[in-house]
Amino acid sequence: MVDRFNPPGMWQPNGRAFSQGVVQGEGAVVHVTGQVAWDEHGNVVGAGDVGTQMDKAIDNIRMVLDEVGGRLADIVSLTIYFLDRADLPVIQRVRALHFPAETAPVSVLVQVPGLVLPEFLVELAPIAVVPDSRFVRPHRPEPRA
Repeated sequence: MVDRFNPPGMWQPNGRAFSQGVVQGEGAVVHVTGQVAWDEHGNVVGAGDVGTQMDKAIDNIRMVLDEVGGRLADIVSLTIYFLDRADLPVIQRVRALHFPAETAPVSVLVQVPGLVLPEFLVELAPIAVVPDSRFVRPHRPEPRA
């Protein structure tokens, strides 16, 4: 079981979608590569729209976690790289839609000068702990002869 907490006597999330601390429970730790708004064909989704890009990156994360029996609620840590401070309200709103307070991971927001492609406005790098009761080994394609 993962324990999320916000100690009294310090600044609080005040409705924002993160926890001050998360104690990792038992299960498989899943490190997910930084996710951006690429579709399955490598096309950029939501050029110029940080909200759409957040949604697509979170959807990509969901697909990775689904492969091993995980859920977004299993994410214990989320680093968000973004370009423009003006996008923070949208980033926080979309994050809150997908990560309610009771399952909010610890979170780091890092403003960067650029991402891998100039069309990308945001990149998310999560770490999840999938409980042993749900964890399944990921599908691996057969090696080529």
